[in-house]
Amino acid sequence: MTALAEDLRTVADGALAWVDAHRAGFALGEDALAVDGEVDLSWKPLGELAQVCATVTRLTEPADPLHARARGLLDFAWQETHEGELFLRLQRLEPFATYPLEVYAALASAGLRHPAFEQAAAVVARTRGWRLTEQDPTRRLGVLRAEERCGVHSLGQAPPGLEQTWLGGRPEPWTFGRDAGYALTHVVFHCSDWGCDAAAVPPVLVAYLTDWLPPWLDTCLEAGMWDLGGELLAVAAVVARTTGEDPPADAWQRLVAARGPAGEVPLDDRDLGDLAAGPGDADGERYFLHHYHSTLMAAFAAVLAGARPDSPPARAAAGHRYGGQGAPA
Repeated sequence: MTALAEDLRTVADGALAWVDAHRAGFALGEDALAVDGEVDLSWKPLGELAQVCATVTRLTEPADPLHARARGLLDFAWQETHEGELFLRLQRLEPFATYPLEVYAALASAGLRHPAFEQAAAVVARTRGWRLTEQDPTRRLGVLRAEERCGVHSLGQAPPGLEQTWLGGRPEPWTFGRDAGYALTHVVFHCSDWGCDAAAVPPVLVAYLTDWLPPWLDTCLEAGMWDLGGELLAVAAVVARTTGEDPPADAWQRLVAARGPAGEVPLDDRDLGDLAAGPGDADGERYFLHHYHSTLMAAFAAVLAGARPDSPPARAAAGHRYGGQGAPA
C-alpha cells in the first residue's frame, strides 16, 4: 500500500468511526416536525450523513469494514425517519418545502424508499407553485437531481440551469471565494451523482477544474479551512476519476495532520478552547457541530479518492429490502 493509500484509508476509517461513535448527534429531536424547528440542526445533518454513507456503500465492497459501518449508519438514519413515514408527514405540513425531498433522495439512492411519500411529492412537483419557487441556481440543480432520484422526472445528461451556476459560467479564477467554493463543489456533486458517475461532469468543467482547482485547494488548506478543503478534495477525486490523475498527496497529508485524536476533522483552525474546555467536552453539542460536517466530508473525499476509476459502484444484493419497502440500490 502506498503512502497516499494509507493516508486515504486512515482518514476514511477514523472519520467514519468518529461519526459512528457520535451518531446520537444526528438523531432527530422532538421538534423534527415543528414548523419553526431548526432544520439546519436536525434534518440537514441527518441528510448529510445519509448522502455520504450512501456513496461509501456504492463505492466499497460489501466485505469492506467501511461498507458495513456506512450501511449501519444508513439503517440508523432510516429508522430516525420512522422508515420514511416522517417525510410524508413533513410533506403534508410543508408541501412546498424542498428539504424533505432532498434528504429523502439521499436515502432513496441507497434503496431506502417510501412509495407514498414519492407519490405525494410527485403531485406537488407538478404544480406551478413548486416549479416557480425562487432558488439560487446551485440549489435549484440539487432539487432537480433530488426529483430525478425520486422518480419525479428524468433530467438526462445536461441538467437545465447548469450554465447559471458559478462553476457553470467558468468565471475568472481570481473571483473564487468561500461562497463560490461551496457552490462549485455542490455543482460537481449534483452532476456526478455524488461522485458515483464522474463521467457525467461536462468535459469543459473538468478542464476548467483541472487548471484552477489546485491553487484554490492550496489556498483553503493554507488558511485552515478544513471543511471546504475536504469538499474540494472530493471534487479533486471526481476530476481524477475522469482524467486518471493521482489525488494530491500533499493535500491529503495536511488533512491527516489536521485531524483530532479520534479521527475527527474541525471545520476550520479557529481556537477550539470555547468548544472543548476539558476532556469530557469533546462529546458536547458545540464540539459536535464544529466537527460533524467536515468529518463527513473527509470520509466522503477519502473514499472517492481511493476508489479505482475503472471500478463500477458496488450494488446491494438483489431483492434486498429495508423496512419492507423500496428497491435495491
